[in-house]
Order: sequence, then structure tokens, then C-alpha cells
Amino acid sequence: MFEFSIDKNSYSNVHFIGIGGISMSGLAKILLDNGYKVSGSDTKDSEIIKKLKALGAEIHTSHSAENINNSDLVIYTDAISEDNEELRKAFKLNIPVVDRATFLGALMKNFKSTIAVSGTHGKTTTTSMLSTILNRSDLDPTILLGGDLDEIGGNIKLGSKDLLLTEACEYKGNILKYFPKTSIILNIDEDHLDFFDGIDHIKETFVQYARNLSKDSLLIINLDDPNSQAVIDATSASVLSFGISPHADFRAQNIRFTKEGFPSYTLNYKDKEFFNIELSVMGSHNIYNSMASVIAAKNEGLNKELIEKNIKIYSGVHRRLEFKGFYNGVKIIDDYAHHPTEIKTSLHSIRLSKPGKIYCIFQPHTYTRTKLLFKNFSEAFGDADKIIITDIYAAREKDNGMVHSRDLSKALTEKGLDASYIKNFEDIADYLHDNAEENDVIVTMGAGSIYSLSEILLNKEKEKAAV
Repeated sequence: MFEFSIDKNSYSNVHFIGIGGISMSGLAKILLDNGYKVSGSDTKDSEIIKKLKALGAEIHTSHSAENINNSDLVIYTDAISEDNEELRKAFKLNIPVVDRATFLGALMKNFKSTIAVSGTHGKTTTTSMLSTILNRSDLDPTILLGGDLDEIGGNIKLGSKDLLLTEACEYKGNILKYFPKTSIILNIDEDHLDFFDGIDHIKETFVQYARNLSKDSLLIINLDDPNSQAVIDATSASVLSFGISPHADFRAQNIRFTKEGFPSYTLNYKDKEFFNIELSVMGSHNIYNSMASVIAAKNEGLNKELIEKNIKIYSGVHRRLEFKGFYNGVKIIDDYAHHPTEIKTSLHSIRLSKPGKIYCIFQPHTYTRTKLLFKNFSEAFGDADKIIITDIYAAREKDNGMVHSRDLSKALTEKGLDASYIKNFEDIADYLHDNAEENDVIVTMGAGSIYSLSEILLNKEKEKAAV
């Protein structure tokens, strides 16, 4: 089993293949902060890479076997294929090689306590909520986040070795490499079908994860999720459940929404303690995310008043129903949703704020997900008044012709929705200029490059103001 002691410096020159990724860059920053020499490679430059270079990392914007010549440990991300020349060279030279999840699992053991946030949806939001609560306490946590949060100035906070807060993704069974002191499971849904065989395979992975937890650890789990009971039955850890169900240990009651779509509710702990929770982010899904955050914060010893105050301060993480600005009086929102459940939830959250028309511009993420969840995607856009589908963002895949964005546009049209396919972002911007009206909402949606469309629109607004 791979072990890593951050203080013993068993390795001094660590190389990251795919260092520009949000999680990989966070790990690299931790090592840089602890005096390690860090190098890395990626396929293109980015703001993340520029920040790492400023901290002293040596980074190449191409993959080459020569990049690892002075390395004594190589860490690679899931997107790296087995034929990567840096990876092959490392094996040839017998340099220790580990994947990102294995390294993170080993790194966790360097902290007195670890909180790992898992689940198919809501990991980044929940980790961000909890980050805001913990960051404004005396705990000084180290935080690894899958997005940029203004509260901590990015995707990582370098704190003490007493507490690590991190996301824990199930992709490729990575959660089986983690053994946190506190584990949060938000939900279990069908996704990452380029690896998992289906929902039963995903469910079994979470069951095994719970089975791996030690008796002195804590599992915080959403009891309203239909797959949660099997996970609870499998673990020997202590369990605290949350939900709207009367059987949950922590139960949300008296749920209300403001005109902006912000929820508030009373959180009841076994009819003994009540939290008055007011949120500054949209959507009923954030009731669940906030419940998990409150429970974890309470378990770390924070008092009721501090938790209530700090969770209200949380105003969102970038790319999660993020307000970007106005274009011709039209509100622009950017959202990371790329799974049918997330799309449906985000659009419903916007609808609760009672806007005019909702223009949803969706960029599907990976051909596999689009193909295998096609029926679900065709049923996810009911709250949108106009849907524009642009080209699929390939990410780690190659286009083999299995599915096209036109197919999804056609399926939505056949269901009676107003949908169309537009390839170029500039053409989409022109369409929105001609059609969206004041009080309407434009939401750019997807995990790829679709966020740049909002920037195109806002730049047009700036140009118009300058004339």
C-alpha cells in the first residue's frame, strides 16, 4: 500500500501529469507549501498553471518523457491514458507512480481528522458551504475544493494539519481509496457510465465505501435518497441521517422560499435541538446540501449561533447557479450542471425566482454520458422556455459518432419543447440578442467551455456602454 508522510520528505521531487486540473493543482499547492519541489505537465496553459508557476512549480504545457527526468514520485489524474509517454517513462525508470485518488488517500492520513464530501451531485456546493462555516471559526482547516470559492480565494486553503476538508468523487471507485474520520454521502445517482455498469454498480461502490469506514468514524447520509439504507446497513461507523423524512435524525421542517428562490427552514435534531437556517443561494437541493454542512460543523464542535450565521453568509461557488451580470436587462446565470438530475434541479430553482422566459444554453459533457442518459436528458428541460443545444464537450473522449447534439435537440422538440441546435457561441449570442427581453433569464449550462458564452454577452454589454 502506498504511504506518504508529508513531514518525512521520503520524496523530494514530485511530478504531476495533468497538473492543471482543479484537484491536482490543490495537491500540488500543498506540497509546494511544505517545501517540496513540484513539476508538472498539461496540454495547455491556464490561470491555475500561472498561479502554480508563481509559487515555484516547473510546468510544461505538453507531455514529454523528458519532463520526469528528475522526479522521484509521479502522480497522474484519471484523464491520463495508459499510453501517456510520461507515465510509460516513469514505469520504465521504476519511479513510484500513483493515481490522484491514491495520493489523496495517503495524504489524508497526515491530518488528525478528515471530512470527505461524496455523492453524485452537490459535492462542490456542500464542501463550499462547510468551508465558509469552518473558515470563519477557530479551526483553521485545510480545504481542497472542486471549484473556486471567494471565501478562501480559490480552490484551496492551506491551514493546519488538524483538519482536512475535501471532496471525494466516486468516479472509477476512487472513494474506496479514502478512509476519512467523517464521511458525507449526499446522494447516489446514475452517472459516470463510461466506468460504472449502472446504478447497481454505483450503489455497491458506496456500500463498500461505507463498509470500509472504521467504527470510530462518522457517516452523515441523506435518508431521503432511495439507495441510502443499503449503505447504512453496511457500515460499522456511527450514522447521522438527514432529510425531510420523519425518520431522519436531522429533519428539515417549515420550508419557505424568498422571492429570489432562497430557502429557509427549521432543522430539527431528534425533536431536541432546532437550527434556524436561512440560505443566500437558490434551490431546494441546497436544503440537503446545507443540512449535511450543518451536521458536519456541529460534529466539529461549532455552536449553533456561529453555524446559523456563517451558513447564511455563503453566497455560492463559481459556476454553481452563479449570477454573472445583466445583458440588455436580461439576467445571466452560469451553472455547472451536466447531469439530467442537476439540470432539472437548477432550472426549477431558477423558475422558483419567478423570472420571465428562461433561455437555457446547454453544452452536453462527454458522448458516453449523453448517449447512455439520453432519455433522462430529454426529460430534464421542462422548466426552460427555450433550449439551445450546442456541440458536445468531448473532455476525455473521442467522437465515434454515437450521438450528436442535434439528436438531443430533436428529442426535445418531439416532446413539444422549443429547442434548437446552434454550433457556434457567437451565433448563439446573436440569437439571444435578438430574442431575450428584459426580466428574462439566460442560463449557460454544462461542465465544459460553455461559461465563455456569458463572457461574450457581457463583453458586448461593455462595448455598448462604451459607445
